[in-house]
Amino acid sequence: MAMSETVVICRSNPIAPDPRVEKIARSLTADGYRVTALGWDRTGTLPRQQDLDGLSVYRINIRARYGSGLMNLPALLIWQAALFWWLFRHRRSYHIIHACDFDTIIPALFCKMLWKKTVIYDIFDFYADHLRRTPNFLKKMIRSLDYWAIGKADGVILVDDARIEQIKGSHPKVCISIYNSPEDVPFQPAHEPQPNSARLRIAYVGLLQVERGLFEMIDVLRCRPQWHLDMAGFGGDEKEIVSLIETMPNISWHGRISYQRAIELSRQADVLFATYDPSIPNHRYSSPNKVFEGMMLGKPIIVAEDTNMDRMIKDADCGIIVEYGNKVDLENALNALAEDRALRERLGANARRAYEEVYSWQKMQQRLNEFYDLILHKRQS
Repeated sequence: MAMSETVVICRSNPIAPDPRVEKIARSLTADGYRVTALGWDRTGTLPRQQDLDGLSVYRINIRARYGSGLMNLPALLIWQAALFWWLFRHRRSYHIIHACDFDTIIPALFCKMLWKKTVIYDIFDFYADHLRRTPNFLKKMIRSLDYWAIGKADGVILVDDARIEQIKGSHPKVCISIYNSPEDVPFQPAHEPQPNSARLRIAYVGLLQVERGLFEMIDVLRCRPQWHLDMAGFGGDEKEIVSLIETMPNISWHGRISYQRAIELSRQADVLFATYDPSIPNHRYSSPNKVFEGMMLGKPIIVAEDTNMDRMIKDADCGIIVEYGNKVDLENALNALAEDRALRERLGANARRAYEEVYSWQKMQQRLNEFYDLILHKRQS
């Protein structure tokens, strides 16, 4: 149990929402920590300070675009400086920095060196493998710096055991995996009726990038007007995706939505999908929250092979694995689920069982609190 320890969680998005950040904050608060969160608002449209269900969120306003590669470098450097300045000005009001991803860890480590702050490095995505439009020589430099940061942090959190291979070559002091599982949400009836004409309802809420199989899904839905897709989120390819679907009556665009609304859309669906491009290194180690949301909600999910998700789905027998980019494969999988309700129910029941027995956030919360206790014990000894 924490003794009035204060944690600041740093994240390079606006936390509007960020389910993992909010879950971690709630879990630490329940264990006695005082928690605040600091995010980066790239739009300049969100409140500088906001209370999210008891979590105080502070935002730094630096205009930038998502998915712009090196074009974002000036804004990224400004963000690093602004983050350090905030941490410097508030250095007497926190003890622990929970730094999420590479774009917050360097300022956090400066605070560790200067003021002996405890630093937890939470790696959602390994940064060098996440960059889309960055030269290889720069990726190698970032990888080396990231390995150094991993070794300097007091503790490292990964989102999946498979990521241990991804950071091979680094030397963390303490390392643990905390899966990106959702908190269990009690059943609530859907507020919106499903379209009478929809023989299959599909949902996707997440980052809008071409490498996530979204264009293939749109093409399939164009040929299958009897199926319905609810889509929401934001990202680098948002404008192109929205322009493609605006004339399609069987795709509903919801924009950026709250986490509660995202769960509601997923609950209304018959099937979810997370078909990531396995040629991207981060995708080969991926275990996104939508997979675990599907498990929690008892929904079958379609994933691409060779993305780590395929192993999880195969082990739990709770979805269908397709070849990435293969529209025929994707359409066949959706058709099998549309035509066979018993199949959907069996896969959904298996999904819920996997959540309860292996991946529940209750289990992850216990792991997180034990990890923090270990880090603090090492600091005091």
